[in-house]
Amino acid sequence: MMGGGDAAAQKAANASAPKVPDLLKRIAGLFAPHRRALTITIVLVLVSAGLSVLPPLLTKQAFDEGLFPPSGTPNIPVLVQLVSTMVVLWVSAAALGVWQTWLTASVGNTVMGALRIRLFGHLQAMELAFFTRTKTGVIQSRLQNDVGGVANVLSNTISSVIGNTVTVVAAFVSMLVLSWQLTVVAVILLPILVVAQRRVGQVRARIATKTQESLSDMTAITQEALSVSGILLAKSFNQQQAETGRYEAENRNQIRLQVSQQMSGQWFFAMVSIFLSIIPAVIYVAAAYLISGGVEVTAGTIVAFTTVQARLMFPLLGLLRVALDLQTSSALFARIFEYLDLIPAITNKPDAHEVRPAQLGRVEFDGVVFRYPDAPEDSPATLKGVSLVIEPGQFAAFVGPSGAGKTTVSYLIPRLHDVTSGRVLFAGDDVRDLESDSLVRNIGIVSQETYLFHATIGDNLRYAKPGAGLDELKTAAKGANIHDTIMSFPDGYDTVVGERGYRLSGGEKQRIAIARVLLKDPAVLILDEATSALDSISERVVQDALDAASRGRTTIAVAHRLSTVISADVIFVVVGGRIVESGTHEQLLSNGGMYSSLYAQQLG
Repeated sequence: MMGGGDAAAQKAANASAPKVPDLLKRIAGLFAPHRRALTITIVLVLVSAGLSVLPPLLTKQAFDEGLFPPSGTPNIPVLVQLVSTMVVLWVSAAALGVWQTWLTASVGNTVMGALRIRLFGHLQAMELAFFTRTKTGVIQSRLQNDVGGVANVLSNTISSVIGNTVTVVAAFVSMLVLSWQLTVVAVILLPILVVAQRRVGQVRARIATKTQESLSDMTAITQEALSVSGILLAKSFNQQQAETGRYEAENRNQIRLQVSQQMSGQWFFAMVSIFLSIIPAVIYVAAAYLISGGVEVTAGTIVAFTTVQARLMFPLLGLLRVALDLQTSSALFARIFEYLDLIPAITNKPDAHEVRPAQLGRVEFDGVVFRYPDAPEDSPATLKGVSLVIEPGQFAAFVGPSGAGKTTVSYLIPRLHDVTSGRVLFAGDDVRDLESDSLVRNIGIVSQETYLFHATIGDNLRYAKPGAGLDELKTAAKGANIHDTIMSFPDGYDTVVGERGYRLSGGEKQRIAIARVLLKDPAVLILDEATSALDSISERVVQDALDAASRGRTTIAVAHRLSTVISADVIFVVVGGRIVESGTHEQLLSNGGMYSSLYAQQLG
């Protein structure tokens, strides 16, 4: 559990996350569960690479013993045998290559999928404050663009690195066997290419980081502008062209970065291709000098040597490309691990226990001080020394001016935030000593902004209780006074509500949210201004549903309209983060204090 000091430490730890220590070791660790498949892949790659080097060596034999033997007459039986052997080797290498591709694709995509699930699950564990300060589109980009960006690397790196390395080494050994003098001529400039590759890779890694940041911005713009709320806002203010312009500007930046990233290595690879292409011509000249100097170099040696050198070109280019891809993808891995290294501010203690039934429904604040984690350190606390007790079965209401801290109180009970100091007790225990699942299981929340998924009414209700039968759904819906409305739709409980429930009215959405909470059947019900956005007719219908939902359970209402909490057992008046008054409606009116003033203003 983390109090004020721990939260500061967590904030500092999160700030250092982008450094991502031991990046290569952690990337390699992603493949640890797939050792068997990787071992088979490595064996296949080694065998395939070995087979691919043998045909060029047989080519020398074909020339020197089959086509141009010392006798001067072609030896057709030997030639046919050598050619047949080469064909068998090529077919075998191709078959092994198909198997190897399937293994690497399976491992790579499985690792990628596991990484995506791991990142999604980690984000689910992050505290509410993380999402209030981070754009949803940016989070989506990490899951989709960044993880997707490393998919090819995960799928192809193992086979490409091992296969090409073995091929290059085998080709190099073959070249040495054929002629060490020609080998020196062929590889003398390779170190220059390696140095150039490293510099190009560094440039591409920097561009890749900027490209992913641009993709994050594009995803954020898309999420904001093309959601139902965003479209309504743009149409209401006639800002469709402005939104298109905003997207177009970022799209131009994305195009520029993508072109830069693709072009950053093209001159390098063009130089490598030219270098490798002219080597045979250089070999012919070098061979002529060697023969003139008395060194024995046969025609078969020259043909075999240039064949091996030509086969060296593609795996060498492959290795250089993989090296560039790894440097580029390291930037994407760093962005993924940056999120994985974030430390959730709210976690269970090792000895956390479930909610005890003895005082179930009792809520107590003991000297609670709260300051939002991202608030400036010198800013005043949102809650200042709040102490109160709500007994099981009571209807308690929090009222006061906007920004007084009423909603913050409702966030601290289910531990969406941790207190800066003091304690919040649920059923007699500090919420920091309780298992999070057990705590939330006993609390139901109906907020002002009802969130419904783009799914059926039945699916939205079952979010509170997966596997609930139709009879249970109907019972909950009747309790929320929404069953008859649902049945009036042609598809009943199979009616698709649209994104965020936009096919339903505000009152209908609220009553479905209430039915969802009733299906959960919590001991404590929190109503966060649940009717403030409704018209008077819808408010009366929803308020009746809320009254029914609150019976037999502790109800905590954060209210703007005082008319909805007149019947509360206790009303707490919150001003400037402090409780300045408490009592029943009649008691507070007779006191003539802040509540009386607020009530008079609303009546007026």
